[in-house]
Amino acid sequence: MAGKLFRKRCANFAAESRRQRINRHGITDFLRALCRPAGSRLNDYDMRKGFTRQPRGDEPATQSKNYITPSGLQRLKEEHQFLLTRERPAVTKVVAWAASNGDRSENADYQYGKRRLRQIDGRIRFLTKRIDAAEVVDPERPRAGQAATRAFFGATVRYANAAGTERVVSIVGVDEVDLNRNHISWVSPLGRALMKSAAGDRVALQAPGGTEDLMVLEVVYEGISVEPFREPPGAEASAEHRR
Repeated sequence: MAGKLFRKRCANFAAESRRQRINRHGITDFLRALCRPAGSRLNDYDMRKGFTRQPRGDEPATQSKNYITPSGLQRLKEEHQFLLTRERPAVTKVVAWAASNGDRSENADYQYGKRRLRQIDGRIRFLTKRIDAAEVVDPERPRAGQAATRAFFGATVRYANAAGTERVVSIVGVDEVDLNRNHISWVSPLGRALMKSAAGDRVALQAPGGTEDLMVLEVVYEGISVEPFREPPGAEASAEHRR
């Protein structure tokens, strides 16, 4: 049963390998081309819901401090622990099984598994850096003066646009962005526009379509619910547990 999941995933890869008669020296280039599309299964591993995405655009991955809420940091640690102690050992086990089946250059299970291991290792390194750089800010801690009335990291802000449409957002770290929960990054255009504002202030949002005026209606500090880490569908550790 070991490696059954990998064999199924690699069926298309093996067929393509035979058609193109990939030799020992050509396998690396072919795998690189296979993984290039944005929708590939390998790239999708990092993007599945429950995994912390890597910052993009105006959300730099190399900040001096990684501001984050307590629950956001807990999610990073849980994902790191899962990859290090469960998923990586499970994939390593399948790779070792595949390596025992003969010529590795023509072994789709082995090649796919090695690629998966490199991806997991990269993810572990990324999470380690984010955890080490974490600067935890608890939105519920007592605040006084302007720190209690103005929008800073961890604030939940209610505002209205020029048409009077109201919206509520929470300002969180780049590792906690969740538009379904109205969690925005503190370095996003909207986060920057709202930063240091108080109820009654007008702020200018520099949007791609132009500048938009917003009216800040309320600034509060309360608990922010971050979606907990969940093992992604198709994880090898989960498949191994079911076997």
